[in-house]
Amino acid sequence: MAPIKEIEYFRVPPRWIFVKITDSDGKTGWGEASLEGNSEAVEGCLEGFRERFVGMEANEIENIWQHAYRGSFYRGGPVIMSALAGIDIALWDLKARRLNVPIYELLGGKVRSKIKVYTWVRGENAAACAKHALVRKEQGFTAVKMTATEGLGWVDSPAALDDAVERLKAVKATGVDCGLDFHGRVHKPMVRLLARKLEPHEPLFIEEPLLSDHPEGFRWLDTTIPVALGERLHSRWAFKPFLELGKVDILQPDISHAGGISELRRIATMAEAYDISLAPHCPLGPIALAANFQVNAVSANFSIQEMILDPNQTLSVGQGDLKGYTKNAEVWTVKDGMIDMMDGPGLGIEVDEERVRQSAVGTKSWRFPTFKGPGGELREW
Repeated sequence: MAPIKEIEYFRVPPRWIFVKITDSDGKTGWGEASLEGNSEAVEGCLEGFRERFVGMEANEIENIWQHAYRGSFYRGGPVIMSALAGIDIALWDLKARRLNVPIYELLGGKVRSKIKVYTWVRGENAAACAKHALVRKEQGFTAVKMTATEGLGWVDSPAALDDAVERLKAVKATGVDCGLDFHGRVHKPMVRLLARKLEPHEPLFIEEPLLSDHPEGFRWLDTTIPVALGERLHSRWAFKPFLELGKVDILQPDISHAGGISELRRIATMAEAYDISLAPHCPLGPIALAANFQVNAVSANFSIQEMILDPNQTLSVGQGDLKGYTKNAEVWTVKDGMIDMMDGPGLGIEVDEERVRQSAVGTKSWRFPTFKGPGGELREW
C-alpha cells in the first residue's frame, strides 16, 4: 500500500493547470485540471483536496473520487469537477505506471489501435478558412472544426448567417470533413434557420446549436445534421436529461471539466446505451488529451477526438504548444486523420517536469475576452 504523500499543481501557459501526485514510494502521476479563465477557483479547490487526500491510499481511485464528489454538501459544477479531474487523472496515471501498463489495460483493454482526430481551422473569410484547411490536410487531418458564426443578436438578419454557409462550402471543397461549433452564439430564434441553411452542405456535426442551459429547446430542433453537445456539462447527472430527450447524437464531455477518466468512462457507457457517439471536447493540454485517448481506446461508441495543434507545429512552450510539455511529442503524429494509440505506461506521455516548473513561474491567469453587439450589449464568447 502506498498513501498519497504530496499533491502539487502548476499554472502554465496558455491557460492550463497541471497536477502532480507523488505517493510514499516516490511514484508519480500527472493530471490536468484546466478550467479556462478560472484558474484561481480551481487552485482553491485543489488546496482543499490536498488537505483531505494526502495520506489516503493512492490506489483507491474510486474511493477518493467519491470523497471528492460526495464528501461535502455542495456537489458538481465546473470548479469542483475540474479540480477532481486533475486528481483523478493523476491517480490513474500513477497506478498504471506502478503496474507498468497503459491506463486502458486497467479499463478493460482497448478495442481500437488508432484514434481518429480533428483540429481547428480559422480565418476571417471563406478563402482564409480554406487556406487554413489545406494546412491541416497537409498535417494529416481529414476532419476539422470551425466556429459557425460571429456574434449574433437574439434575432438577427438572415444575411448574417450566409457567411457560415460560404465558409463551410470552401473548407469542404478542400476535401476534408468539417464540424461547426455554434459556441453558444446562436439563440433559439435563429438556430433552426441556420441549421436549415447548412443542411445541404452536410457538416460533420453542429456543436452547441443551443446552450445546454436550455434542454427544452432541443425538443423542437429538427435537423438531419448530427447534433453535438457537452463541453459545459460536468457529470453523468448533467448529461442524463439530454440522453432522455433523444435529440443529441454526439456527446462531447471535457475530461478536465467532468471529473476525469473515471467519470468520462461512465458518461461514455451511458451514451452507448442510448446509441449515442462519444467525441470528447479537448481544446486543452497534452495531459488532458492523453487521458481522453485512454478512454477512447476502450469505448465502443467513440467516434472522433478534438485536439489543438499549431498550424506550423512550432509554438513555443510560452504560448502553450501541445507538444511543448512532453518529452515524447512524437505520440501526437497525425496520419490519414488518425493517431496511433500510445502504448507506454500510464497516460503514455512523458511530462517534461522541468519545463512545467519553469513555465509556471509568474504565470498569470488567462481571462476570457468579451464581445459586444452594435448597441454595446454583451454577446456570447
